[in-house]
Amino acid sequence: MALTKKERRTRIKFRIRKRLSGTSDKPRMSVFRSNKQIYVQLIDDVNGVTLLSTSSKIKEIAGQKVNKTDQARLVGKKVAEIASEKGIKEVVFDRNGYLYHGRVKSLADAARENGLKF
Repeated sequence: MALTKKERRTRIKFRIRKRLSGTSDKPRMSVFRSNKQIYVQLIDDVNGVTLLSTSSKIKEIAGQKVNKTDQARLVGKKVAEIASEKGIKEVVFDRNGYLYHGRVKSLADAARENGLKF
């Protein structure tokens, strides 16, 4: 029997996560993409703490009339700004089972352009 989309993404997610881990110096940048929004967290897996999070639901981004790819680009820029304020320069990118194209790619590119290294 064929896998559903959700089961397939879950398998890919676990395959990725067994190799990735975030620390307080180099946290894991986890991306979650829903149909309408995109969310990002910087996670310290050693201590089990979310260091920062942002999404397309914050007022600065939600108020703008842009398509979802541009919205993801704005979220990437915002997460890089917040991370630099907190002194985080390097992260480990976790695409969370999603393909690296479209919204996930534009978010990652924007974060890189604004100072995050991964």
